[in-house]
Amino acid sequence: MNINYETIILEISDGVATITLNRPRALNALNAQLFGEFDQALGEVTANPEARVLIVTGSGGKAFAAGGDIVFMQPLTSLQAREFVMSIRDTMLKLENLPIPTIAAINGMTLGGGNELAMGFDLRIAEEQAVFGQPEINLGIIPGAGGTQRLPRLVGMTRAKELVFLGETINAQEAYRIGLVNLVVPTGTALEKAGEIAKKLIAKSAVALKIAKSSMNVGIQLDIGSALTYEAECFSGLFATEDQKEGMLAFMEKRKPAYKNR
Repeated sequence: MNINYETIILEISDGVATITLNRPRALNALNAQLFGEFDQALGEVTANPEARVLIVTGSGGKAFAAGGDIVFMQPLTSLQAREFVMSIRDTMLKLENLPIPTIAAINGMTLGGGNELAMGFDLRIAEEQAVFGQPEINLGIIPGAGGTQRLPRLVGMTRAKELVFLGETINAQEAYRIGLVNLVVPTGTALEKAGEIAKKLIAKSAVALKIAKSSMNVGIQLDIGSALTYEAECFSGLFATEDQKEGMLAFMEKRKPAYKNR
């Protein structure tokens, strides 16, 4: 399956949906068209039962996404800016709550809106030459697509304020050290590594992965007592699935489980 857009490329094959941000001359800068097409592609992925994992990367080899498209944003009025950022908010929530695991294969500059996009994924794999940052303060604005909210949740408030207030960049190893990315790999190998992880995920129960993701995404927004109750409901609900019976039976019989994803 291969669906063509103007600013992204969507492919679904062997259980893996791959979206490539495809504005290489603009270092995959994010504008309204790209986010609109990205949102549509997420809908395509959600509706396709073949898609078990989503991987997103950038074209051109220099950037995952170098940030928001400043040429597009500079003339916006306050109202237009709000409409733009609220549409991004909705797309980011759709990405974050996608019922399948998502992986960002980060292959270059990941700045501003690009870093905010990357933070919406479940897992982030960075090539060693990648750089990260929230430089919006240097343009007289602040992050508006989740940078002031998701970043503290990932790396802690102290480090997040440093990155947002100073607008400076960090390299891939530092991003790994502070917990912004899961893994650093050699240049040119992020997509390959993401594919390896995707194969491991596809071998798991799709039902259990979906519920695990929901339990974590919802639970982190609740107080600990409510979160533990939600986790217990998620856990116990899985005992009504075929995959739970098969997984435990396979363990007892010392064989690999044959999940039916139901």
